[in-house]
Amino acid sequence: MRRVWLALFAVLALTACGQGRYVEESEYNDDFNRGPERGSIAGRDGLIVFGTDRSRRDEGGGALGVNAFLWRGTLDTLSFMPLVSADPFGGVIITDWYSPPEAPNERFKVTAYILGRQLRADGIRVSVFRQVNSRGQWIDVPVTADMAPQLEDKILARARELRVQSQLAGR
Repeated sequence: MRRVWLALFAVLALTACGQGRYVEESEYNDDFNRGPERGSIAGRDGLIVFGTDRSRRDEGGGALGVNAFLWRGTLDTLSFMPLVSADPFGGVIITDWYSPPEAPNERFKVTAYILGRQLRADGIRVSVFRQVNSRGQWIDVPVTADMAPQLEDKILARARELRVQSQLAGR
């Protein structure tokens, strides 16, 4: 039994070893690099657990890997379509096919990519796919060139609304 514990301890001790990096002499003399703010899990905002950096919450990041306002704005804007997948850490939302009631022989599918943690106009990319039913088979057809940018604009407008609401609630 003692050998098992010793082996377990040895394995744990070896797995705790990691690769270091060469530290330049100038890093020790630079005031910016001193103290717990840099290179420590207990940075200037306290303990950082599981990659959550509290200093960026004002940017709408929260516990998500992407901007929370863009994430929520995308979900709100695409809420009329059924969701297939929503990955809040990778920032990808995929809808299922949706047929508008006024055009049952036509269907759309949307994939939205949230590209960062900041609320910016280039922080969202939308891809729209369209199919039409021809004699019982769904055939891919192109969408109009302005459909994806229009969806992106609606998502951005909703994200801005959410940001303003959160700022007003925080007062």
